[in-house]
Amino acid sequence: MTKTIKKIKEEIALIQTLNELEEHVANQDHRKGVIKAIESRRKQLLKEQALEDKYLSMNQYENDIFKRQSDAFICGIDEVGRGPLAGPVVACAVILNKGHHYLGLDDSKKVSAKKRAILNEDLKKNVYSYAYGVVPSEEIDQYNIYHATQIAMQRAIDDLKVRPSHLLIDAMKLDNDIPQTSIIKGDAKSVSIAAASIMAKEYRDNYMRDLANHFPEYGFESNVGYGTKQHLEAINTFGVIKEHRKTFEPIKSMLK
Repeated sequence: MTKTIKKIKEEIALIQTLNELEEHVANQDHRKGVIKAIESRRKQLLKEQALEDKYLSMNQYENDIFKRQSDAFICGIDEVGRGPLAGPVVACAVILNKGHHYLGLDDSKKVSAKKRAILNEDLKKNVYSYAYGVVPSEEIDQYNIYHATQIAMQRAIDDLKVRPSHLLIDAMKLDNDIPQTSIIKGDAKSVSIAAASIMAKEYRDNYMRDLANHFPEYGFESNVGYGTKQHLEAINTFGVIKEHRKTFEPIKSMLK
């Protein structure tokens, strides 16, 4: 008795490898529904394999450190919020759990908001340790944004439950005595930095959404402090608030 297309689709959906899919007897079935189901599953498996390959490649820096020190506490560090006109710069320091497998980790700007939120919750529940470092706008104005970013990163490190053995940092160097590696575009090259990137962005975006409840005129829930047309018009209409960075243009000139 010939299997129904529905039944074959159910079987194909359970296939986990491309080899298994290519060897399945359904490939001899020429019904359009079956052919379409096989092609759809093939695309899904190829996508999953690409994610797996990328995840493995993003473990390169961590694996090199573990080869030298098998019990190392490797800490990924990244920040968000260097460019906005309002709100803090936020850094996150993350020590991943053993056996981690967060497929889809990447530079937070490349990850959809929905996927980012899911990854963030998964990371918060399972990583070995994480902490945030927050530098508000007043300190950004006091120290400049580059130094403020370094301060945020160090605050995050200091708040971890263990002292890291090695720091993997996205394009920054910190003045401390912990061995460190600065990686250009590290949030796309290291799983540890990518995790920090995701968690830092979610923390700051939530902060800005909360701020929007207190200052709805500025649209912080959507612009997260960046100088959009709507935000600049709101500054002209309602003025500068405490959360604005007074040393950033055009606010600096406006205050003169």
